[in-house]
This record gives sequence, structure tokens and C-alpha cells, in this order.
Amino acid sequence: MNALTGGKLKLVQAALRLITETRSLTSLGLRELAREAGLNPNTFYRHFKNLDEFGLQVLEYIAEDMKSGVRELRRMAESSEQASHDTVTFVYHYFLANPAATTVAVRELHGPSPVLRNALESQLDASANEMAEDIIERQLVSAVPPETIHEISRMTIRYILFRAMDYLEKPDQRAIIQLETERFINRQFRGAMVDELSENGLQALLNRQR
Repeated sequence: MNALTGGKLKLVQAALRLITETRSLTSLGLRELAREAGLNPNTFYRHFKNLDEFGLQVLEYIAEDMKSGVRELRRMAESSEQASHDTVTFVYHYFLANPAATTVAVRELHGPSPVLRNALESQLDASANEMAEDIIERQLVSAVPPETIHEISRMTIRYILFRAMDYLEKPDQRAIIQLETERFINRQFRGAMVDELSENGLQALLNRQR
């Protein structure tokens, strides 16, 4: 659950209401934001030093809103396939229910503010680390080395975000996009398991020939 309250919460929620397909977080004006939140414009500076600090709070709000649900699903999964299916379903449904959050995440990753770009990159890396740790802890792909699990997790998080706008903007293709995303994740882990088994098998063959 998010701990934001009062004016901070109102401003963050106002920003998410104002963001549309043609507007990004960094394009919002302070007066417009305050008016949407039902606050005096001067209230903004009682809570935030500048727009970058406000943007960081918006990104944190979005991340915290999603993380706990995703982790709970992964911790209940009995297989890597179930984990990927449940995670992709939850995340895409979250994006569908919160399109402004998706727009913020996709646009600010390549937006004009280096502060927000770096913060979003850090959030993606943190989500990838949590994903990898959950997979390792549950031994969902035990044949794959931890460093490879972390590598695949980083690719997975970015792939899901890459497909997020397609999922929102192409309702007739949502089932296909979800299936493709699950296949992408599963193929990465299966490929890593095959690589690991192949390397071990080759080494065993070389050892027998010595």
C-alpha cells in the first residue's frame, strides 16, 4: 500500500488523471496540476522542490502500487510457466486499469528529464532483481545459474514495458500480446536451461575422453 496522504497524494493522483496519449508528466503545468487537485498553486512547493522531485514521487507511487501484487503471485507459483503467466496477466491488467501509469513509465524512460530517466531505470532494475530473487528462492528454474536468471529478468521487465503500449492501444490483439510475452519469458529460461545442460554434457564428454 502507498503511504502518500494529504496534498502529496492529491497532486500525484491529479497528475495521473491529466496524463493522456498526447501529454506526458513533464508537460504538466503547476497551476493546472494544482487546480485538478483542488489545491492552491503555492501548495505544490510546500510538498516538492521542483517538477523532477514531483516526478520521482509519481514514479514511486506507480511502482509501489504494482510491486506487492506481483511478488505475491510469484511466491505462490509452482512452476516458472505459472509464474510468467500470473505475472504477465497481473501486470497487463494493471496497465489496462491504469493507462496513465503506463504512459508515464514508457515516456519518461526516454523523456527529457535525466533525473526521471535514471530513476525509472533504477526502478526497472529493482523489479528485475526482485523477480530474479523470487525465482531463485522458489527454485523455479534451478538448472540455471543465478547470474543468468538476473540477466533474463532484466530483459523480461523491459520487454513487458516495451509491449505495454501495444497492449493498451490494440484491444483486438491483447490475448496475442499476452501469449507472446509469456512465450518470450519461457523461451528465455528454457534456452538458458538447454545451454546449461549442453555445457555440462560437453564437459562430461571431454572428461570421459581424458
